[in-house]
Amino acid sequence: MSKPLADRLRPEKIEDMVGQGHLLGEGKPLRNIIESGTLPNMIFYGPSGTGKTTLARIIANATNRKLHKLNGTNATISDIKEIVSELDTLAAPNGILLYLDEIQYFNKKQQQSLLEYIENGAITLIASTTENPYFYVYSAVLSRSTVFEFKSVSEAEVVPAVERGFAFLENEYGEDAEVEDGVCLHIATACGGDVRKALNFVELAYLSAPTADKKRKITLESLESLTNKNSFRYDKAGDEHYDIISAYQKSMRGSDADAALHYLARLLEAGDLPSATRRLMVCACEDVGLAYPQIIPIVKSAVDIALAVGLPEAKIPLADAVILVCNSPKSNSGVMAIDAALADVQSGNFGRIPRQLQNKHFDGEDNQNKGQFYLYPHSYPNHYVVQQYLPDEIKNAEYYVPGENKNEQAAKEYWEKIKGKNKK
Repeated sequence: MSKPLADRLRPEKIEDMVGQGHLLGEGKPLRNIIESGTLPNMIFYGPSGTGKTTLARIIANATNRKLHKLNGTNATISDIKEIVSELDTLAAPNGILLYLDEIQYFNKKQQQSLLEYIENGAITLIASTTENPYFYVYSAVLSRSTVFEFKSVSEAEVVPAVERGFAFLENEYGEDAEVEDGVCLHIATACGGDVRKALNFVELAYLSAPTADKKRKITLESLESLTNKNSFRYDKAGDEHYDIISAYQKSMRGSDADAALHYLARLLEAGDLPSATRRLMVCACEDVGLAYPQIIPIVKSAVDIALAVGLPEAKIPLADAVILVCNSPKSNSGVMAIDAALADVQSGNFGRIPRQLQNKHFDGEDNQNKGQFYLYPHSYPNHYVVQQYLPDEIKNAEYYVPGENKNEQAAKEYWEKIKGKNKK
């Protein structure tokens, strides 16, 4: 009984899993792939405790593959080579299924070492990550894999797992559990969609309950006394984490200082200073931006102070900065402009850089029109001169649209005057 309850009660069939109906329900894509017996390389992306490891085990059993499990935090290239050495031996007659947990901790070289084997089918890779794989997984591995997103398990789906947990412990210890109404729902709510956490808390509640006549009485009062602050409700790799930081930034964007401070407090109470500072800086640039560009160095200074003094004093400069962001005028013109430019670049909608902008210092003898022809703006009135900067193919592209705020409208008016356009 040394293993946690979540491991002792781990499902052995897809039907026994809770949650992920969008992937594993009848007729759903991942369910169909598993039942076909032909597995692609896959990446499971989602919060902790949502069944990624469990499903990898079920897949290995269902397809009669030998399962090797590595963790990106401590695995090495040597570990991969050792696994590969089993290929074409009696140890792995049907091939190897490699489950690589926390692949985001594998560096580029380590991830590249997998390519040869997943390309030729020697190894079928199932990698899992709690981070966005499009940011953390090497593109060559990503392009050879199918990404499946696991979602936080709902309270209604967790409750049956909690009830099974208490029933399992009753059978294991031979003592009934008298579970007060509301206990199972409280655990399902408090776990933040993490089934593993819910089951481990079930075990803690059962073992800490007093025994009388071979019965353990589990009450809401005793359950609540086991929670330490809100640490049980917040997991930096779980859905609760993403919900809080999402609400934090959206509240700042929506200019609601009270709500933003509430979510800041939840982040600080959990000790998650990195998320609090990162989202604050992003919001200053993305949501206030050019409406009040001076806010960017101000917020950066506040963040620097917070990181220098640490918690709990970090709450002071961060609260000041959050309130400032909330009360500032808003403009997303900058992020909209760069997104529009990126869309052109990513779709291949660009051409050769105009000659006058190229880094040319000499012409070949075969060039009949020698010279770069760059016009130096500072040599002209108002430090401006008309010349083409974009490639011919997109010379009329317009990415930036000034926001309806005093700062950007003043700049717009200035340049319309300088460029000789009609004032709108």
